[in-house]
Amino acid sequence: MTMNLITGKAGAPHITSSDQGAMQAGLVGNGNYLLQGGDGKFPAVTMQSANKALIPVLNLVIEGRYARVTAAETVTIESGVTGRNRNDLICVKYTRDSNNIETIALAVLKGTATSGTAADPTVPSGSILNNSGTVWIPIARIPISGITAGTPVMLVKQLPPMSQLWDSVTQTCQLQWQSTGSFVPAPYGASNTIKVRDGLIFVDLSSFRSSVNVGNFTVWMFKSGVKPSKAVSLGCIANVSGIAYGKQATWNTDGSVALIGGVGPNDVVQCFSKIIPVPDGVTFA
Repeated sequence: MTMNLITGKAGAPHITSSDQGAMQAGLVGNGNYLLQGGDGKFPAVTMQSANKALIPVLNLVIEGRYARVTAAETVTIESGVTGRNRNDLICVKYTRDSNNIETIALAVLKGTATSGTAADPTVPSGSILNNSGTVWIPIARIPISGITAGTPVMLVKQLPPMSQLWDSVTQTCQLQWQSTGSFVPAPYGASNTIKVRDGLIFVDLSSFRSSVNVGNFTVWMFKSGVKPSKAVSLGCIANVSGIAYGKQATWNTDGSVALIGGVGPNDVVQCFSKIIPVPDGVTFA
């Protein structure tokens, strides 16, 4: 049988590292990637001494396999020679034995010393996804000039978290109150943003109490971000406390949002988040 339900119950162990690796490679890519650390930063290799490179705690996806350095460790770099230049590569060395047992370790590929510009050593061919027995994955280059080891250069690609991917494709309009005296924001209010992504508009306006009597009025002013090319009706975005009708709103071409129908002193306007499709012909810039 060539088709398997990998994440289905089979009555016996049947999910292999190849299954999981193939799925992860399909999701993030077939290459080698450095993941963001718990502090929101991408860790980097540093030189601890002239002959010791320090590999920090880090998380990697290497051809679909997830690997971790759980505690900082050092690797030894062979001393350079005065008047000669060399590039060494710090690598993750992956091996698969005859029983399909897989292991990884940090290792160094030593370059060739030269009086000219140093070149990286040749990385042996091999691919985890193609079931190679040994695979070398370079993660950092150590440039050595004479007897001095320079600053390591990270070679593995950084893979940002999905939250940043969302941010990179989301267009946001940040709003601000026309007056927090006239429109008193509710404690722990919403973000006062309108976001556009994948053909949808995400409306998140904060509730407030009015201290004035106004008709159709621009309650939220444009602060930053994008504006619609045409006025967009947001439909019903709020209810007035104690009154059984909704409040409509319009997102204007200057980026502001007007509340339609007006409010009176001491009206409590309870806004709620909503999602609407982007109207035909409307663009954002």
